[in-house]
Amino acid sequence: MIDLAHLRKNYERAELNESASHADPLRQFEQWIGEAIAAKLPEPNAMTLATVDGHMRPSTRVVLIKGYDEKGITWFTNYDSRKGRELAANPWAALQFHWIELERVVRIEGRVEKVADEESDAYFATRPLDSRLGAWASPQSRVIADRGVLLANAARYGAKFLLQPPRPPHWGGYRLQPDTWEFWQGRKSRLHDRLRYRLDDQSQWIRERLAP
Repeated sequence: MIDLAHLRKNYERAELNESASHADPLRQFEQWIGEAIAAKLPEPNAMTLATVDGHMRPSTRVVLIKGYDEKGITWFTNYDSRKGRELAANPWAALQFHWIELERVVRIEGRVEKVADEESDAYFATRPLDSRLGAWASPQSRVIADRGVLLANAARYGAKFLLQPPRPPHWGGYRLQPDTWEFWQGRKSRLHDRLRYRLDDQSQWIRERLAP
């Protein structure tokens, strides 16, 4: 067995304090994801999405953020996938970004809704042709016999749509509307910095420090 109990890493790159952080969590997120991109980290836009099904059984997977603004965090996927089915049963979810090279984590929680069809259409049109055909070819999260099923589906839809595959009706965007953000900065001696932002009854952001 590999000994994992003695793996250790000390965190000393940066700090996160109230005076140097933004009052608006969206601005803080914009700063941090911008720094992750500027640092040329691999897949800085990758985030873990956690959902819960109708039986309260959780699951996670990695998706890619495709947009953010005051309305929330947006990504695109197959509505018939496991995550799509779970969001239909329970529209509350959580997201997590982990930029290990910067010793940072961002956690976001809130309610999820589908984006408008026009927004899904606009994004789908920007995708490479292979990705657009893949959205038709893959019955995401379903059991298939082998990889040949995917290749055969891709060839069939390629012949059908040629260079202009439309957006499948089962594919589109989701937007998580945050009611809680947490920014985590690794610090020495495991005394990490954690700042949480939560909405109060007047929809104002309250910033508070959490013990690590």
